[in-house]
Parts: sequence; structure tokens; C-alpha cells
Amino acid sequence: MQQFQVPQFIEVEDKIFGPLTTKQFFYLLGGGGLAFLIGFFVENTFFTMLLATPVIALSVSLAFVKVNGRPFIDVVTNSIAYISRPRLYLWQKAKKQLDGSVGKDVKVRKGLIIPKVTQSKLNDLAWSLDVMTNIKREEEKDQPARQPKSDRRR
Repeated sequence: MQQFQVPQFIEVEDKIFGPLTTKQFFYLLGGGGLAFLIGFFVENTFFTMLLATPVIALSVSLAFVKVNGRPFIDVVTNSIAYISRPRLYLWQKAKKQLDGSVGKDVKVRKGLIIPKVTQSKLNDLAWSLDVMTNIKREEEKDQPARQPKSDRRR
């Protein structure tokens, strides 16, 4: 029988760029590039720091932060989806259209028909038990009496 190697540590991403995975590297590269562009186009140092700090914080958190074992990007996308979708759910029963073809799909039940007693559930249960015991008694009367196993001859 041929043996196969089972891969281990499949939840750990490969480190491609030094101690960083590919995703981490590109998150940091994008954040650093955007911060550089902000610094290049905004001449005032105070406004550059004011605009670049959230960008750098977001890129670092996308690269390294995990919430309950899930990447931060999943938390961000799920929260955006939650905010953008409506949260009012209305259920409306679909109306059935009655055609002339009502009799086609109706199944006919043959056999014993037990009427529904609606006074209370306890009365329904007692009534159905009485009916079932009467049915068993009638079945026992219809079948011939059997001899006990000890009286049978081999």
C-alpha cells in the first residue's frame, strides 16, 4: 500500500518576504505608499501626520491584528456589509392562486379515518388511545386464536 504525506500546519501562511507573509507585505507596502503620497502632495507637516497616521494604523492592523483568530480584513468587510445592508426583515406569506386544477394534486387517504376532536389536547389524546385500543380488539377478534408456544408440538 502506498503511503502519502499528510500536510501539517496548513493554517500557517508561508513567510515570503523575511518575517512577513505575502499579504502582510502588500498591506504594509500599500499603507506606506499611500502615506508617502500624502506626504508628497500635502506640504504642511501637521496635516501630513494627521492624514497619514490613520492610513498607517489601518495598514498595520490589516497586516498583524487578528480578532478571535480571524484576520482583521474579515472583521472590516463583515462590519461594512452589516452597516450597508438593511436590517428590517419582513415575512409575507405567499398567496396561493386557486385554479380549476385543485382536484389533480389531492391525495385520497384510504382506510380508517379518525375525526379530529378539538376540545383540548388531553381529550384528543385520550380519545385516540380509546380508538386505538378498540381497533386492536377488533383485529384480535378477526384473527384465529393462536396456541401458546409451550403447547405447540414439534
